[in-house]
Amino acid sequence: MKISTRSRYGARLMLELAHHYENGPVRLSDVAESQGISLKYLEQLVIPLKKAGFVHSARGPKGGHTLAKPPKEVTLGEIVGVLEGDLNLTPCVVDPGTCDRSASCEMRDIWNAATKAMWDVLHGIRLSELKEKGVKGQPFTI
Repeated sequence: MKISTRSRYGARLMLELAHHYENGPVRLSDVAESQGISLKYLEQLVIPLKKAGFVHSARGPKGGHTLAKPPKEVTLGEIVGVLEGDLNLTPCVVDPGTCDRSASCEMRDIWNAATKAMWDVLHGIRLSELKEKGVKGQPFTI
């Protein structure tokens, strides 16, 4: 299982917006340049983040994108959830019917626990914490 480029780049976009949260809108072209991500890709990522209520957009010469919520109210798990959808280690975690062995599988509880642990970690990390760690250059520990 891998977190896709979509989530990794989406997290970088959101962290960039968190860094500029109190300074007004940020143009996606500026994020593209500072993060080394294609502008076209960022334009695709911002759509679901706007629909989910995490990003606001403003048009015009002073327009751009801002976080719709303070960085302390947005978790990495929420971002990944919006961009990945239902991310699980195995399909049987969500739908036992995908596997004939689900009822007697000795591993299913492990896959459930590992998936839950992953989501607990991601939901336990706020943009404000990531922003602070980046500024201080401290490694992130859980």
